Amino acid sequence: MSQLRFYSEKQIQKMISPRPGEVKLGERIRIASGLEDLEKTDAQFVIFGIPEDVGVRANYGKPGTSNAWEDFLKAFLNVQENKYNSGGKILLLGEINTSEVMQKAGNIDVSDPNYVKKLGDLVEQLDSAVSEVVKKVISAGKFPVIIGGGHNNAYGNLKGASEAFGHPINVLNIDAHTDLRKLEHRHSGNGFSYALKNGFLEKYSVFGLQRNYTPQYIFNDMDASEAFHYSLLEELLQEQRTAAFRDNLDFVREQKFGLELDCDAIANFPSSAVSPSGLTLDEARELIREATKEKNCCYLHICEAVANGAFPTGKALSFLVTDFIKERKYA
Repeated sequence: MSQLRFYSEKQIQKMISPRPGEVKLGERIRIASGLEDLEKTDAQFVIFGIPEDVGVRANYGKPGTSNAWEDFLKAFLNVQENKYNSGGKILLLGEINTSEVMQKAGNIDVSDPNYVKKLGDLVEQLDSAVSEVVKKVISAGKFPVIIGGGHNNAYGNLKGASEAFGHPINVLNIDAHTDLRKLEHRHSGNGFSYALKNGFLEKYSVFGLQRNYTPQYIFNDMDASEAFHYSLLEELLQEQRTAAFRDNLDFVREQKFGLELDCDAIANFPSSAVSPSGLTLDEARELIREATKEKNCCYLHICEAVANGAFPTGKALSFLVTDFIKERKYA
């Protein structure tokens, strides 16, 4: 499959709601027409989406993460351009072309005894596409901001970043789950397991982990290795969370690290594994702002969100992204 689907100026203009006397980000953002624009633009941040839920389905999860990217993009393009937000810093690269794998996934009979294994084969195709795009963005000296899809895409992010830098990198994951499940078929629950196995991930820190949804074998693995660090949500009083997050950040900050935010970590956020317990959206925004100040942070990935019409998913994701871009000093 071709790696990317690019947008035309006309397509972007249709998503913008202009208003006299105001300027929206979508009216100032750079729009890529090909990968060669990565070398031509002086934009610092490169945003692209991954509209898929194949990895979630392969992990026995609820579908829907495929629609978060479009919901985000419509909201993000209509953010106000002002002294705090500058579209000129941003290149809209487009979206990973997932149409073929999504169609193939939809054609697999759920009663097929090899259903999840076949989905896993499709996830591997996504891995390849995501890793190549991330590698090209970082190699061009830009900062990738990746929106959408399941957390299976963390593997592609890590592979691409690791290959761009020529060494394994660290990760700080804000998540209710570790995604360190067994090395079975590829899915949204084992992206970090495969990244460790294949030498793309060195140190892994998880903040906001929920003990009710973490298998004992994963606790055993994390407790036995100096490569892991985690903070349980249940052990963090609200006033302690910022200090505890700094501890998690310190674990990875000395070398290049990716920042992953799984929307499952935010209480009542529409996601593939929505939870009534978790961080507030404002807490997540604060954590994002804290992490973005670190010079070794090399990408941002926000995943597992679902647009369901009852919650302003796109607007919430836009807050997280604009917070990150505003505070970023090293891009």
